[in-house]
Amino acid sequence: MPALKKRSVLLAGHATSIALEPEFWTVLEEMATARNSSLAALILTIDRSRGERALASACRVAALTHHIG
Repeated sequence: MPALKKRSVLLAGHATSIALEPEFWTVLEEMATARNSSLAALILTIDRSRGERALASACRVAALTHHIG
């Protein structure tokens, strides 16, 4: 099992850390590039629409949806 890679992002003025598998970070970076946005902006979008789901889980779901969708 690959190790988690932790990254810090600023969301609405608050620093937070997200730990994801490297493969998920790769897909999220591809998503941000495809949208001509930064990774932080993409994660902020995910954060705003995640509901009760944990942010890391929401990022994984977004990456999977993008990858298979």
